[in-house]
Amino acid sequence: MSGFKLFSGTANKAFADEIGRYLNVEVGDASVKQFSDGEISVQITESVRGHDVFIIQPTCAPTNDNLMELLIMIDAFKRSSAKSISAVVPYYGYARQDRKAAPRVPITAKLVADLLEKAGIDRIITVDLHAAQIQGFFNIPADNLFGSILFVDYIKAKNFKNPIIASPDIGGVTRARSYASKLGYDLVIVDKRREKANVAEVMNIIGDVEGKDVILVDDMVDTAGTLVKAAAALKKRGATSVMACCTHGVLSGKAYENLNSKDLDELVISNTIPLKQNHEKITVLSAADIMGEAIYRIHNNQSVNSIFL
Repeated sequence: MSGFKLFSGTANKAFADEIGRYLNVEVGDASVKQFSDGEISVQITESVRGHDVFIIQPTCAPTNDNLMELLIMIDAFKRSSAKSISAVVPYYGYARQDRKAAPRVPITAKLVADLLEKAGIDRIITVDLHAAQIQGFFNIPADNLFGSILFVDYIKAKNFKNPIIASPDIGGVTRARSYASKLGYDLVIVDKRREKANVAEVMNIIGDVEGKDVILVDDMVDTAGTLVKAAAALKKRGATSVMACCTHGVLSGKAYENLNSKDLDELVISNTIPLKQNHEKITVLSAADIMGEAIYRIHNNQSVNSIFL
């Protein structure tokens, strides 16, 4: 791994350390501080001249601070003569606004892509973008790693008697179909109507879940309101159990309160976002090995797609 250096912002240092252990390298030395008015100050305290630099920084809450910190770090590395700069953004914030769904609204996923490119990155590596087409917002290589690789073995190990994959909405069918294909399970869809942000009303279940162990799969869980309502609808239709596998555990607002619902039996997430607090229903799987392997292969000009085959 000569000519390669790994650095981390402050958003999820534990995750960066895990990746470093996988790659058998130390996370580089960078000083990230704040002035009294909240401005971010960055200094790279070791030479990066001529090196490929990978910056690990999810843009999770506080989203604006973590995004700005990433942009400032990119600028620091660019001005320090790094050979290349790759932003490793396990969780890509602002991705939910990826199109004009109403008049006079922004497309923030594109705006963030433009900001990162303008700051000076040569590549972005992320996990389970909210919408895969966000890759097209970048004019540089964008590697969107599939979160399903994290959960497939865990699901198999549960030894469910009657397992079936469920998509929590129509938009997630492609992701759910990928899980179903890998596991050899059937697929059902939860059809819902979203009245406003973070509020969802479950309308119908497309498919038969009577006597089934249902595995809901999604890219993220925010307030968990959607998951709990979907679980309730599935149990009402005769599901034996409901487990949710969501790559990014945003878990904001009333998420932990919602998880107390008897209808959702388990929530499985990754550590792309640091867990705010433990909960008896939450299981956390590490995505560090996948990210580390992707970094290794990119640095050595090897196939990334073959990780998921």
